[in-house]
Amino acid sequence: MKKLMLLDGMSLINRAFYALPPMTTKSGIPTNALLGFLNIYFKLLDEESPSHVAVIFDLPAPTFRHIKFEQYKATRKPFPNELRAQIPILKELLNTMGVEVLGVEGYEADDLMATLAVQAENEGFLTTIVTGDRDLLQCATDRIKIRIPKTKAGQTTTEDYFASDFIEKMGITPTEYIDVKALMGDASDNIPGVAGIGEKTALKIIIEFKNIEAAIMEAGNIRPPSAGQKLALHADTARLSKELVTIAKDAPVNVSVDALIAKDMFTPEFFEELKRLELKSILKKFADKTDGADKAKAPTANCRPYDDLDKNSPCAYFLVSTESAILAQNGDIFEIFDGDVKDFFEGSIPKVGFDVKKDMRNLRGQNIEFNNLHFDTLIGGYLLGHLKDGDSVNELSLQYLGETLYVAEKSETQLSLLDDASSDDGVDLSQYYGHVLAIWLAYSIIEEQLNTQEMQKLFYEIEMPLLSVLADMEHYGVAMDSGFIREYGERLDVDINRLTSEIYALAGKEFNINSPKQLATILFEDMGLRGGKRTKTGFSTNVEVLQKLAMEHSIAAKILEYRSFTKLRSTYVDGLLAAISPQTDRIHTTFNQALTSTGRLSSADPNLQNIPVRTTLGRELRRAFVASDGFVFVDADYNQIELRILAELSGDETFLAAFSENKDIHRITAARVFHVDFDEVTDQMRSYAKAVNFGIVYGISAFSLAEDIKVSVKEAEGFIQNYFARYPAVKAFMGRAVAQAKHMGYAETLWGRRRELPELKHANFQTRSFGERAAMNMPVQGSAADIIKIAMVKVHARLRDEGLKSRLILQVHDELLIEAATDEVDTVRKILMEEMQNTVSMSVPLTIDIDTGANWYDAK
Repeated sequence: MKKLMLLDGMSLINRAFYALPPMTTKSGIPTNALLGFLNIYFKLLDEESPSHVAVIFDLPAPTFRHIKFEQYKATRKPFPNELRAQIPILKELLNTMGVEVLGVEGYEADDLMATLAVQAENEGFLTTIVTGDRDLLQCATDRIKIRIPKTKAGQTTTEDYFASDFIEKMGITPTEYIDVKALMGDASDNIPGVAGIGEKTALKIIIEFKNIEAAIMEAGNIRPPSAGQKLALHADTARLSKELVTIAKDAPVNVSVDALIAKDMFTPEFFEELKRLELKSILKKFADKTDGADKAKAPTANCRPYDDLDKNSPCAYFLVSTESAILAQNGDIFEIFDGDVKDFFEGSIPKVGFDVKKDMRNLRGQNIEFNNLHFDTLIGGYLLGHLKDGDSVNELSLQYLGETLYVAEKSETQLSLLDDASSDDGVDLSQYYGHVLAIWLAYSIIEEQLNTQEMQKLFYEIEMPLLSVLADMEHYGVAMDSGFIREYGERLDVDINRLTSEIYALAGKEFNINSPKQLATILFEDMGLRGGKRTKTGFSTNVEVLQKLAMEHSIAAKILEYRSFTKLRSTYVDGLLAAISPQTDRIHTTFNQALTSTGRLSSADPNLQNIPVRTTLGRELRRAFVASDGFVFVDADYNQIELRILAELSGDETFLAAFSENKDIHRITAARVFHVDFDEVTDQMRSYAKAVNFGIVYGISAFSLAEDIKVSVKEAEGFIQNYFARYPAVKAFMGRAVAQAKHMGYAETLWGRRRELPELKHANFQTRSFGERAAMNMPVQGSAADIIKIAMVKVHARLRDEGLKSRLILQVHDELLIEAATDEVDTVRKILMEEMQNTVSMSVPLTIDIDTGANWYDAK
């Protein structure tokens, strides 16, 4: 069956632009609308499977409607520059995909789509028109479907209308809808309609009189009479409006419907454009759409016996299972099984892999140790800003080789060897040749780029050693007291039930407290509270709104408390219990080494770096993390490490002196900002100063500071201005950091870790401001992340080299947690002091706080 799909290009790219946050390439090209459009396009292709397709655009020239009515669309705001810039790029992308792009001066996209749809209908096609413009509903027939995208519960869906669907919903035909639109007008297109007649009245009139002319003739019989009077008075305006809303079905489209045949989109030109625009999620579709013979062919791979492997040279590997792997070295392939797998990974051969930490954990599960790691291409790609945790070898291949995964060919002389080896194991490993070849070929490219960007030390001395440290930490895990967690959950349930009853009593009825819609109805309609913040879906009931309402009514405070308890219940009680391994009674989190832009580690499944610390009840959760029998926890936490780095980078004399003399920097700041003597600083002054000190590190705005310390924006602005007046060296450093990032295109840490900042070139003020804050923050927070990583590597090495039973099991930002054997506590404390405080040589001393305890709570 022939099926045509027509897309309203302007409507869909506009929708995509506002649906996604700002995105740019490293060179500053905005791409969020492009990504959103392509996502919509591929989704529609899957749903419609059209044989023919075209994308229609409005052109900037005036149309015949402007000639009839000069004010047509006069109230439309121009597109933002960031969106306007993406329209020609999208057209070029569609051209590389072989998709017909159409536009005719003097006509709108609606007219072209209607004209093509009618032609297609006459030629036996089924047609789907996708647009956000409801005017096109007038074109729905039994063979023309109109799809209108809409967002529901955060998901994009569509309203779909054939003529029968429209009649069932509206009670009129699609053609009669023209007259309804003419009566009610359209503010977005500046179509006047009849003043005082809205959609409801317009529908009633057309349902009764079928069209405008009949309604004008029967104006005296229209109910309510006022509507009839208005129509009679503005009959000419109604007729003009009908001309403006009527879509032309005879536009001069110089292309036949048959010429719009859907072609294979996955062209080399499209591939190159996606790479240039850094649209990696769309690039993945090349792998999804190609398999077997369609994938890029690698040169014939020589499969050689494992004994021929050069044991002294780097060798790439791809782990198929814990009992089979493929190796690549200098273009040769080696298949290994069973005992050879153990020999290879435990041997001294320098190994090159991808996402090696995962392989280390899998192999250790089979009592195979991973020795002599040389290079992880995922980590290398992450440092270069191209890859992240969760990416696959195919992303590696696309990024560095410009190809989907290779398929290695076998020569006839290799067939018996390969077939014999594969049949013994029951797996044809040749299907994975592309993976190991991609790792091998990308390895040298990444290594060269790391050298060019002078990141060798960062890679080889910090990230590579850290990888095996994290693998050990994930393997060990942390013991949990499940009994305490259940008891903690029961306590929460008591409080949740109490708060539920109290909230119902204050509301005067029962309702679903977890439903934002029902809660908004209770607060702003039933109880009449003021200060609500409207969104597209109704009143907001977010934390910010409830905190303001809490000053007016106690129900808001109780709802906030209710939410905090239910969050603890669902995320931590239920989440932690589900994460405990039944084999070890421990939680084995996964540390993400290649995820954050600053180099900080994060953890997942579960996230142990987000255990609450701000509330007494939240901190209680740390009691669930317990040391094993014969062990205690030793917790070491860097003392104000980011402020110390700021002092080092800025060279501010007051900061440097305060840290060198071990003085209270927050009290010193308070004295300087509030113009009082050191001894006159109050606790509140110190609290404000602390917020400013740490906020400055993150480039905090006056608005954000005001929110944090509960003062007016004007007061917060005063604090920041006073701060910079008293610490001019800090202000100068911030300015230098931004200026250097703008010049170089990136910010970097003391160890050369880079963060690309295309946002600094963005036309949008908010986006540029974000880039400036990141430029100020990266040298400080990123350097702190590097320091804690170096400390982890050194502490782990000391524990291992000294043959201790104690082990590093957890890292949370600036804090290390050691599960120490009771007879090794003093030694562990000594190691932590020596390694953490001497991680780096700076003019500002690094200091740590150390505590011990049977559980994590007591150790803090």
